[in-house]
Amino acid sequence: MHVAIIGAGVLGASVAWHAARAGARVTVIDARKQGRATAAGAGIVCPWVSGLEDDDFYHLYVAGGEYYPELSAALAAEGETDLGYRRSGAMLVADARSELAALEAFARRRRTAHPPMGEVSRLPPQQARALFPPLDPALGAVHISGGARVDGRRLAASLLRAAGRHGARIMQAEAHPWLGSGRARGVRVGEERIEADRVIVTTGAWASRVPVRPQRGQIMHLEVAGAATETWPVILPPGDHYIVPFDAGRVVIGATREADAGFDCRVTAAGQAEVLFEALRIAPGLGDATVLETRVGFRPVLGRPALGWMPEVGDLAIGNGLGAAGLTIGPLAGRLLADLVLDRSPELDLTPFDPARVELEEAEPVPLR
Repeated sequence: MHVAIIGAGVLGASVAWHAARAGARVTVIDARKQGRATAAGAGIVCPWVSGLEDDDFYHLYVAGGEYYPELSAALAAEGETDLGYRRSGAMLVADARSELAALEAFARRRRTAHPPMGEVSRLPPQQARALFPPLDPALGAVHISGGARVDGRRLAASLLRAAGRHGARIMQAEAHPWLGSGRARGVRVGEERIEADRVIVTTGAWASRVPVRPQRGQIMHLEVAGAATETWPVILPPGDHYIVPFDAGRVVIGATREADAGFDCRVTAAGQAEVLFEALRIAPGLGDATVLETRVGFRPVLGRPALGWMPEVGDLAIGNGLGAAGLTIGPLAGRLLADLVLDRSPELDLTPFDPARVELEEAEPVPLR
């Protein structure tokens, strides 16, 4: 079977690898548009502390996070170890004892159903700062040992390299589904027609067949000279902002959530101010860090993910709407879509994410980290 994939962010790259290693002939085509969410996402993998009230979405989110150890081991077996993935822990931070008590109780309830979340422990301010030195001295924390982070750019590149070793063809171009007689016949790349048995569209905010909306996120990368940041936990304060440490002194802070910016890739003064203000309010010790860069990405937002066959068009599937959960869910969603198009039963029931469901048109985006 020949599977053609349009879009090579983490989701599309995961479909490619899973399909190719299962024996399918795979072609991946990506336009490398500026503002791809994969290239700009923070990479927090700690779904258990999400405030999601949509049970189906929450279970997919958690399953995505819990798939990472299996994914990283499988890629390592193929020589791909540069994912930027580390189980470094995460801390929910607050300054009030009552708020910390509520956060701890919430986290312990979640852990009962999800042991991969790891140990949950309450830390006084001194212990919290020992794990994350720039933290405000007034803040205590609830530590989640299973929290992790991943570098979206490096992960997508690893998945594509691994897919290539299984024979996948990878192209950089603008592509569109080639339709005829009520089904997808392949893809159009300029004047070229590439025949395929199945087509999967994973183009994120640029998709045209679902009512996806771009949400601009501005996210800053800092450098803390001489610090062993690779061991620091992810910091999750109340609200939508966060601090994500990586290796070699790099610390990511973010992010804005701009629903009306369209596909404007500019870094704005207001966006920079918001991100810096929120980060330094929580971790004033980052004030002397060097600003390395600001990345801008467009999260593809729907009410919940759309994963499955497109209605009224045979052999055409779509993966979209992962929003701010894209780097957590993307690898698992790619495996589920690969199973679907290869006529194998996906591990999780995709019925709740059927692209044909009408309520997508009216659903509001769910705020996730």
